[in-house]
Amino acid sequence: MPNFEQLFESASTILQSLTDNKKDPLHVGEAMACWTCLAFVNNIITYEEIGLNTTTDPGVKELYQDGFKIANSHKKQLTKLMQEEGVTLPASPESKPNSDPSTVPVGTKFTDNELANTININFVVAANMCAAAASQCLRTDVGLMFIKFQAEKLSLGYKAKELMQQKGWLIVPPYYQPPGTPHPKK
Repeated sequence: MPNFEQLFESASTILQSLTDNKKDPLHVGEAMACWTCLAFVNNIITYEEIGLNTTTDPGVKELYQDGFKIANSHKKQLTKLMQEEGVTLPASPESKPNSDPSTVPVGTKFTDNELANTININFVVAANMCAAAASQCLRTDVGLMFIKFQAEKLSLGYKAKELMQQKGWLIVPPYYQPPGTPHPKK
């Protein structure tokens, strides 16, 4: 699996040495991108806490722990930037208390398959959100922050895909067969 974080760090160092416009205020698009991303991250942290409280699968647990760690890192970075720039923070749900997954009744919790597929959807949505935010940024530091977030989410997505393939949980869309092409025999 490629190490997106190391690739990003190298590229980021080069880009920041070329331009540094931190003195410019955030424009309205950058402020909105930060606010929207932080609102998303705040809520996904809650979902990750629930996943950690309900899964018993070691692979799913590790995926959720990694996602939780990265989401909290993103929350910290966004909060710091927004406070420095005077951007109002979105409301955040309360943290969920730790619980024993074996005490949660079947039927009231997601299966490990559902947890893996849902967090993978989070990784895809978050990576897309970060790409859109980065493309709107004029400030280099903010754009690079979103590209870093995107790389971290893509890395988690690859990890999730590998786990889901191993477990047989990966949901694959139908294969595309252009009209007029011969269909393989089954």
